[in-house]
Amino acid sequence: MIRHLLLALAALLAFAPATAQAQRIKDLGTFQGVRPNQLIGYGIVVGLAGTGDDSLDYATRGMNGVAARFGLTLPPGVNPALKNAAAVMITAELPAFAKPGQRLDITVSAMGKARSLRGGTLLLAPLRGADNEIYAMAQGNLAVGGLGVAAADGSQVAVNVPSAGRIPGGATVERAVDAGFAEAPYLVFNLTEADLTTAQRVAQAINQDLGPIARATDAVSIAIDAAPGAVERSQLMARIENIPVNPADAPARVIVNARTGTVVINGAVRISPAAVSHGKLTVAVQERPTVVQPAPFSRGVTAVEPSSDIQVVEQRSPMFHFAPGASLSEIVRAVNAIGASPADLVAILEALKQAGALRAELVVL
Repeated sequence: MIRHLLLALAALLAFAPATAQAQRIKDLGTFQGVRPNQLIGYGIVVGLAGTGDDSLDYATRGMNGVAARFGLTLPPGVNPALKNAAAVMITAELPAFAKPGQRLDITVSAMGKARSLRGGTLLLAPLRGADNEIYAMAQGNLAVGGLGVAAADGSQVAVNVPSAGRIPGGATVERAVDAGFAEAPYLVFNLTEADLTTAQRVAQAINQDLGPIARATDAVSIAIDAAPGAVERSQLMARIENIPVNPADAPARVIVNARTGTVVINGAVRISPAAVSHGKLTVAVQERPTVVQPAPFSRGVTAVEPSSDIQVVEQRSPMFHFAPGASLSEIVRAVNAIGASPADLVAILEALKQAGALRAELVVL
C-alpha cells in the first residue's frame, strides 16, 4: 500500500508545473559599448580553374592595381581575360576587446560572373569599418563547401553555393576598437528584449548584491554607478554578469507564419468567453462530355454533348465554447476536436482577435 502511495506521489510531482528558473544577468543583455563591429573589404581571388570573372571590367582593374604594387603595368587597352581570378567582397566581425595580432574568420563572396571560388587564394586585402578606417588585413586559401559543374551543352549541376567560401583565421587584427566603457560617467546594461518588469528586477538584484548602485532608466537600460578606470569596471562587470535574476514572463503572443502555415502560441495566451463554429464548403465540378453519333445514312455530323456534374459538400463542425480565461491546453484541445488545419487555426485566431476575445498580440510573419 505504501509503495503505491509513493508511486502516485512521484507521478504527481513529475507533472507538477515547474517554477521559473533564474537566469544570469549576462544572458539577458549586454553592457553598452561591449559589442562586435562589422568589417568589409574588396579583394581579388586567384588560382581558379577557369571559373573566374573572365573579362569583367572591375575585376581586371582590380588585378591591374594588384600587379601595379609589384611594378608590373599592363599596356593601355589590354584585357588580360582573367578566367583564373575573381573580384570578391570580404566580410568579417570584429569582436569586442579584439587586440592587434588576433585572428578573425572571414567570408569571401564573388561579386561578378565567377562560377566557383573552389581552390582560390585571396590576395592581401584591407578590411574597413563603418568609419572607413582599416581594422584588419585578410589573406589566405579559401575553403568552399559548394561544387559547380557545367557541360558544353549548357547543362549545369550545383551543390550548395560554390561562389562563396570561408577562410578560418584568414584576417589579422591591426587596430583595436575602444569600447568606451572606462570613460563613461556610469555603466549601462541593455536588455536584449525590452521589459519594464525585467529591468526593475535586474536593478533590484544588483542592489541586493552590491549595494544601491543600479537604477532602471527605461524598459531596456539599467544605469550602474561605478568607479572610473578600466580595471575596476571590468571587475564590477564580471560580478554583475553572474548575478541570478528571475525575468518577467513573456507577453502573451501568437506567432503566425503565413508562408509555412506554422502557428506558435505561448503559455501566457488567454481567451475571453467566446463561441466558435468553423466549417468548410467544397464545390466539385466534373465534366463528362458525351460523343453523339448521327443515324446511319443521315446527313448529320458527329457532335460532342457537354455533361457536367456539380457536387457541393459542406462539412459541418460543432460549435465549441471557450470558458473565461481559457489556457493554451484548452485552446489546443478545442481546435483539435474539430480537426482544424494550420490554415483553419489562423482564420480562427484572426476572428477571435477581431472579436476582442484573444488576449494576446497576433504577429503575422
